[in-house]
Amino acid sequence: MTSSDSDDTTIAREFVQFALEAGVLRFGEFKTKAGRLSPYFFNSGLFDDGVKLLRLGEFYARRLAASDLEFDMLFGPAYKGITLAAAVAIEFGRRGRAVPFAYNRKEAKDHGEGGLVVGAPLRGRTVIVDDVITDGASKRESVELLRREGAEPVAVLIALDRMERGGSGENLSERSAVEDFERDYAMPVIPVATVADLMEFLTSHADPMLAHHADAVARYRERYGV
Repeated sequence: MTSSDSDDTTIAREFVQFALEAGVLRFGEFKTKAGRLSPYFFNSGLFDDGVKLLRLGEFYARRLAASDLEFDMLFGPAYKGITLAAAVAIEFGRRGRAVPFAYNRKEAKDHGEGGLVVGAPLRGRTVIVDDVITDGASKRESVELLRREGAEPVAVLIALDRMERGGSGENLSERSAVEDFERDYAMPVIPVATVADLMEFLTSHADPMLAHHADAVARYRERYGV
């Protein structure tokens, strides 16, 4: 671990800047899966070339290294997690550590090697790598798959924690999907950045347009945030 890896605030701020420059983080009016009108949108599918993916893998690896979590391998849930887990493993390889990784298919293959899992054998302390947690369903499926295969899931590594309450209308839950997952599975969710980090970035930036977006994000967080 390098000195730059040890400062979570630095990692988060640099990541938000990178996401803005890459066009992955955008501001405006966007409808979420829950039907809410959000003033920002984080689309990890726009990490869509090799240069962006290399930097993304670097941020994930820095954040995981800074957490001091002991782990043996990475697992990427289909589909976005596949590329992400590979990118993080490549970055650790660049750093001199060969980290095994595996991923799952949506449907079991009935020829060749068969099965649902591709890559290194699932064993040991395993970190699930994905982009975000919306309702937590795919991460829960990953935990169950890993346990069935004999691995020990120990954390989920994501790009952005929206820190947003579930539910709809007046029936909002007290916790976010991330908090629910951590409570149910007694394991940490490790985000590269959170919406709190995004707010800090926006309010401390000299660009007046970013300050304008900060007001909109703050209003949204007041209504839906945890």
